[in-house]
Amino acid sequence: MALPRIILTSGEPAGIGPDLCVDIVTGHCDCDLLIAGDAQMLRDRAARLGAAIDIQVVDPRALLQTRAHLPGVMRVLHQPVATPVQCGQLDSANARYVLQLLDLAVDGCQRGDFAAIVTAPVQKSVINEAGVPFSGHTEYLAERTGAPLPVMMLVSGSLRVALTTTHLPLAAVSAAITQPLVEQVLRILDSGLRRRFAIASPRIIVCGLNPHAGESGHLGREEVEIIGPVVERLRREGLQLIGPAPADTAFTPHMLKQTDAVLAMYHDQGLPVIKHVGFSDGVNVTLGLPILRTSVDHGTALSLAGTGKADAGSLRAALSLAIELSRS
Repeated sequence: MALPRIILTSGEPAGIGPDLCVDIVTGHCDCDLLIAGDAQMLRDRAARLGAAIDIQVVDPRALLQTRAHLPGVMRVLHQPVATPVQCGQLDSANARYVLQLLDLAVDGCQRGDFAAIVTAPVQKSVINEAGVPFSGHTEYLAERTGAPLPVMMLVSGSLRVALTTTHLPLAAVSAAITQPLVEQVLRILDSGLRRRFAIASPRIIVCGLNPHAGESGHLGREEVEIIGPVVERLRREGLQLIGPAPADTAFTPHMLKQTDAVLAMYHDQGLPVIKHVGFSDGVNVTLGLPILRTSVDHGTALSLAGTGKADAGSLRAALSLAIELSRS
């Protein structure tokens, strides 16, 4: 089987992204792994962590033949930071550098240089402070690739949880839940499970928005007027859907045994369950893109940068899943 080439963006340089990249390259990876980042910054971080790794700058024009990753060797597609990096200290001068890493990875995927992108965490606040409107990796990658609607799905083991809305204030969620949105998300989720995960007929539990899934309209009308009609319409088309289900029922072991994925209506309806089940190995997969992207399911952890205490479990899981999905 062909060896996939994966591009790993090192993320916010003042955070734990570079630490995780150093950790990852010390071990075995069943792929041709390239790191996007500032080579000197990565050397400095490796030295600070006491990691004896060989950092090699790769000419992007020389990406002809894949080569197996060698433990202890970091192959870097060099992108210079704008200003020197201090662990844990955000600097908006480097915000555009972070986006340049993503652009490099997206362009390479679209050319066919890379089978998938794996992303280390970025800091949304510092990018916005630099004058660049940025709500997250998911939305940025969708805009860069021309994808009309990205769908965020979190994976931990056999549990898959997708989100109808992502980074919205809770007060704005109800107005955002519309029939067209729910239908689009469900179609993308069903298609993504078939295409990326090779599930022939995905079974999806659709959560309601309100407690008790609205209790027949007594605790809210979204289930009766929006979510329920969409679920019924798509069921008639052949999609295997359950719901709208109360969220406190959808995530019970009995229900999860009957499903391949759960669709939550908003960020904090679904993510706490994933983080409880697998905080150290949760993976973010973006469905609806023309390229394959996985990511860690955590933030930049600025206080841990350069300390050697960062847990690379989520990044390791994201890389493993990217390799698996790129081959399928």
